[in-house]
Amino acid sequence: MRMNTLKPAEGARAERTRVGRGIGSGLGKTAGRGHKGSFARKGKGKIKAGFEGGQTPMQRRLPKIGFRSRMARDTAEVLLYKLELIEADIVDFEALRAAKLVPVSAKKAKIVKKGELSKKLTIKGVAVTAGAKTAIEAAGGSVQE
Repeated sequence: MRMNTLKPAEGARAERTRVGRGIGSGLGKTAGRGHKGSFARKGKGKIKAGFEGGQTPMQRRLPKIGFRSRMARDTAEVLLYKLELIEADIVDFEALRAAKLVPVSAKKAKIVKKGELSKKLTIKGVAVTAGAKTAIEAAGGSVQE
């Protein structure tokens, strides 16, 4: 093998089709662009994403639904019955993180009522739902905000 004998593989480099070179070429006159319309014209072959030919586009026909809170990304939910896993009497954000009830990415936590609580706990600096608050106080604990 020598540098002067190197060639690309057979069929790797297709020759460019020359259009608009007379009727005998098979791609004369309209040069494969059809008749009239935006695609037949120079520099007009692009259509906006979602354009449906003047018909009201799908994104405008469908109703607007839903909402995603940006705060929900930073807030972790802690179920009430999982507080039994914590040995400490005072539960704060660090205690929840130490017990691996809150992921590392969370910046805040909120205790949600699910299940029962038998321990007497003091909750500090963690958001609590109304139902969870009554359950904590019923078990003899307290919530400090």
